[in-house]
Amino acid sequence: MTLPEQQRRAYLEAMGIDVWVPRDADEAVDEDVDEVVGGPSGPNSFAAEAAPTCSADADWDELRACVADCTRCELAQSRTNTVFGVGNTAADWMIIGEAPGAEEDRQGEPFVGRAGKLLDQMLHAIGQSRESVFIANILKCRPPNNRDPKPEEAASCREYLERQIEMIGPKIILAVGRIAAQNLLDTDDPVGRMRGHAHDLDGIPLVVTYHPAYLLRSPSQKRKSWSDLCLATRLAAEAGA
Repeated sequence: MTLPEQQRRAYLEAMGIDVWVPRDADEAVDEDVDEVVGGPSGPNSFAAEAAPTCSADADWDELRACVADCTRCELAQSRTNTVFGVGNTAADWMIIGEAPGAEEDRQGEPFVGRAGKLLDQMLHAIGQSRESVFIANILKCRPPNNRDPKPEEAASCREYLERQIEMIGPKIILAVGRIAAQNLLDTDDPVGRMRGHAHDLDGIPLVVTYHPAYLLRSPSQKRKSWSDLCLATRLAAEAGA
């Protein structure tokens, strides 16, 4: 069945597809577009919304605003809060995790709850703190039911994370957990294969370690995680941190 011309045009415009019509038809068609797609605040407004863009030299306030308003992927529809990151924006250490969980989504802060407390203890053990490092995630929004991020979701957030790394200029990056490490290093290797040695991320040394949530389930692995922290500390010192 062929859609009426006005309805067809409205759907195409909602999907971001240019539609060319005779100039004298514009006025008549435009009157019906809001009714078909739900108007500016209608049920289909998310699909019609253009994803915000950030300039390549966005400062911290601009970047935070871009993240808060982001609609680049479907996670914008289910989040409570975006999780931008916390800590020292001039830090030598940057800690990058995988994705916000339920409590992070509620509070808008990464690594809270039991896993967050363990991360705080790990940082304290090497003379760091939540206030002295910068903590961020691969994703700025929580995937439903804490599922693994989809590749397109991680890709949508990558620009934000790369700008954070660029502005901070850390001496060392600690990739916490499988998802974070695999996305940063563009690999499907397991954590056990990635940890224990230094990697390079655009000239910045990167160390992979286990996620605190995993360590809570497998405390016998804490010794290996301590070894990773010691390696990161040595590399940071060599880089002048």
